[in-house]
This record gives sequence, structure tokens and C-alpha cells, in this order.
Amino acid sequence: MAVDESLSGQSRVTVFAMFDVVFGYATHHLDERRIGDVGVVGPLTPGVEWPRLWDMARNCGKSAATDTELAQWILTQATRAFVCGSDRLAHFQNQSWKLEPGGKRVGFEATYANRDHLWTGNLTVEGLTPEQVAEQPTIYRA
Repeated sequence: MAVDESLSGQSRVTVFAMFDVVFGYATHHLDERRIGDVGVVGPLTPGVEWPRLWDMARNCGKSAATDTELAQWILTQATRAFVCGSDRLAHFQNQSWKLEPGGKRVGFEATYANRDHLWTGNLTVEGLTPEQVAEQPTIYRA
């Protein structure tokens, strides 16, 4: 589902590189119980738009993948950076972030990687330097 509204929050944020692009992965809670969590993922590198993330998922997955399967791939990459530290550039316990309007949201029928939804879009994270969000050479190319 396309999104016409922005979303901002202050939560845990992991910054990681994938296929030369720097992405942010934040957690958004839908209520005070802190269940029904949303994974928020988006590019931080200037000039890179959110559809590139979905193109990466499409190029790395099966050709007939559904949006749910692509969202699972995206969330797996973000979770890998958070849990394993793979290509992680920075990690913040409580950082402000903003997801711009125009992204894409996918809900999971069953919780996936401890998330009920994935929301993607162009993301900004407070306090990052231009060096931290600049393209980061990686071994793999999409």
C-alpha cells in the first residue's frame, strides 16, 4: 500500500550498508504495549529513493515474489544488520527519525522477524554526518 503521510519517531535505529547504499532501520510501536511493532526501513544515502530498496529485493529474490515475500527479504536484511552487525555502520538506542510520505507499507499475515508490518520510504535519521550516509563500497552489487 502506498503511503501519503509522513511518520516520525524516536526509537532504536540501526544504520547499515547494502549494495553500496546506506539504509536506516527503526522500530515504531503502534501503542504503549509495544506489541504489533512496525519495522521502518529506508535509504539514507542522498539521491537514493526508496523504490531502489524494493528493486534490490526483487533482484535478489525469485522473479515471481509477492510484495510480502519482498518485504520479508528487506526485513531480513535489516534484522541481520541489527542482530549480527553485518555491514552495520552505527546503532542508536534512542534516536529521532522521519519517514517521508510516498513510501510503501506491507502487513504480514503472521508476525515476521518480530514485526507485524514493514513500512519503507525515504528516511532521515537525526545526528548522522554526511560521511555516515554517503555511499559505502561493499563487496556485493545489486
